[in-house]
Amino acid sequence: MPEADALVLLARIAAALERLAPPPPSAPDFCAAEAFVWRAARAELTMVAQVNRVELALLEGIDRQRDLLLDNTRRFARGLPANNALLWGARGMGKSSLVKSIHAAVARDPQSRLPLKLIEIHREDIESLPGLLGALRGAPCAFLLFCDDLSFDAAETSYKSLKSVLEGGVEGRPRNVLFYATSNRRHLLPRDMMENERSSAIIPGEAAEEKISLSDRFGLWLGFHNCSQAEYLDMAFGYARHYRLDAPKETIEREALEWSITRGARSGRVAWQYIQDLAGRLGRTLEA
Repeated sequence: MPEADALVLLARIAAALERLAPPPPSAPDFCAAEAFVWRAARAELTMVAQVNRVELALLEGIDRQRDLLLDNTRRFARGLPANNALLWGARGMGKSSLVKSIHAAVARDPQSRLPLKLIEIHREDIESLPGLLGALRGAPCAFLLFCDDLSFDAAETSYKSLKSVLEGGVEGRPRNVLFYATSNRRHLLPRDMMENERSSAIIPGEAAEEKISLSDRFGLWLGFHNCSQAEYLDMAFGYARHYRLDAPKETIEREALEWSITRGARSGRVAWQYIQDLAGRLGRTLEA
């Protein structure tokens, strides 16, 4: 085939491929919503019309964790240095609820330098994190990047990309992005995985250090522990007062304790599940 004909044919093939390829995702309108979800498969941010969260004042039994994370987030929104945060510990104790509630509180802060937006990234999409950071870099907003229930199993290697993105990469984390994660594991990796690698490694200390260094990327560690019976009842009574559920205090106390016994746990989540049951029996909606 003559060279001229080959060039024409290649140009036609290239044009056909461009028509078949999906258009690049449009830049998100960050003014249109206060929260977004990162869809890695389409490399785009979708708006969240209404964030699923509770009022910050309703989170009982975690005062110290609340104050530390609130101060850290306020400093970030005001353009001051702040740390990535890892919220770890007992299930149902309000780790993810605290992140979402604090975002709402700080977003209303008149001293914030930039509008504060919440972006959720799913654990299985962590490898796409560099692409997301590239889309956020230079945007006229501050972003809380939130990953709920973050943990890694033995076969996964995506934690290594997370390490370089949080701290240590060439580009580094954008100044307008802060990363918050919740996990039931303090070091984000199962203990048996770390112990197995320590026992089989030539230099056991180095194998453990590689794994622990992931959680070290989070400058702020907040531990959440199982609550006492008194704290659990404070949670139940707080919800009942807030939603004006007309039931005797003795009834709420007795039923809430029975509910926790059937669930085998005391936590904010269990208290909230009891309140939903109580409101349903009373024919009330859970609206403030």
